[in-house]
Amino acid sequence: MNGQMSLDRLARDFERVRACTETLAAPLSAEDQAVQSMPDASPTKWHRAHTTWFFETFVLGPGGVEGLSPEPYAVLFNSYYNAVGEQYHRPSRGLLTRPGHDEVTEYRKRVDAAVLDLLGSNLDGEFLSRIEVGLHHEQQHQELLLTDIKHLLSCNPLDPAYADERTQPEDAASVPAMRWFDHAGGIVRIGCDPALFHFDNEGPVHDALVHPFQLARRLVTNSEYLAFIDDGGYGRSELWLSEGWHAVQTHGWRAPQYWRQDHGGWSAFTLHGREAIRGREPLAHVSYYEADAFARWAGARLPTEQEWEAATAEPEPAPLCGRAVSMHPLVPSPYGAAWQWTSSSYSAYPGYRPGDGALGEYNGKFMCNQYVLRGSSCATPAGHARKTYRNFFPPEARWQFSGIRLARDGG
Repeated sequence: MNGQMSLDRLARDFERVRACTETLAAPLSAEDQAVQSMPDASPTKWHRAHTTWFFETFVLGPGGVEGLSPEPYAVLFNSYYNAVGEQYHRPSRGLLTRPGHDEVTEYRKRVDAAVLDLLGSNLDGEFLSRIEVGLHHEQQHQELLLTDIKHLLSCNPLDPAYADERTQPEDAASVPAMRWFDHAGGIVRIGCDPALFHFDNEGPVHDALVHPFQLARRLVTNSEYLAFIDDGGYGRSELWLSEGWHAVQTHGWRAPQYWRQDHGGWSAFTLHGREAIRGREPLAHVSYYEADAFARWAGARLPTEQEWEAATAEPEPAPLCGRAVSMHPLVPSPYGAAWQWTSSSYSAYPGYRPGDGALGEYNGKFMCNQYVLRGSSCATPAGHARKTYRNFFPPEARWQFSGIRLARDGG
């Protein structure tokens, strides 16, 4: 990021990303934006304020710009940065009726103007790097905004839609047969080129030994998962990990999150409201436990994250921000449909060291009791996907757009 051209481009990217968040929030009422439906989700208003707090705290504060928000905001909108200070109780974010929607909007405008003003001066590489991290951080919250509002709206018996109903009919053709990509294995390079933007958990680049394997060329579809359900998959303990079987019994799982069976057949709550299950679409909203059980039932397994990265090409280039990919793509793909569970525990790469200061808390301290997902989802902002991206969630998580891509041992 050197020279006036880079500063101009960064300023344009900043304006696009910040505007995209407001576009995603626009269909929601002030009431929609204030409610929290579960401890793992956050209100839309909180996402809008937290991403603004990020720029105020990590860019404007070190740049000498202060006084843009009331002092309590430093606590209300701090997510998990212990080095910065206290945080408001996460499961209680829905109790924050104040500041109101309009106050958060004005807060975003003040911070946006200050960041753009700062970009008009001679900034060193550290400031530019923090702004770039802030943009990618906001894109992460844009995806969370959609997944969290979907969970919230699903709790309403009215089955309200976030977006307009789809007009594209279901493709009546049968699901194409599963095809497999053969990989010879060997020593493969894993991790992101340090010259490119990446989060700290995507490096350092290192060698990994991969044995010969096969990776499915597409994701598992709804109709394939329905076959698992119809075969009694949720009642067959031999298919499940012990903790997965415990989760099935404890939570009463009998289908993916948002699915429901009634006299009209199977339906799912979507961002377009409740719809009949579309068999050809990629499956989403399953936990690691469900993905693992389905893979066993199918005579396959989940890939390791090294296998996934070795066998998957980079996504097509896209602008840094834009509308999320089509909410329900009909053509399965390694990108843009659902994040894909891997069998890899989320841990540090060889030689990994968290960064200095509060931003060093970004990823490293969560490397425990979680699994890695690869790819991207239909809610991932354009330009945010790359093949080295390491998403991570606890194995019981289902509210994210998480699906399945199968693997098998090679010959």
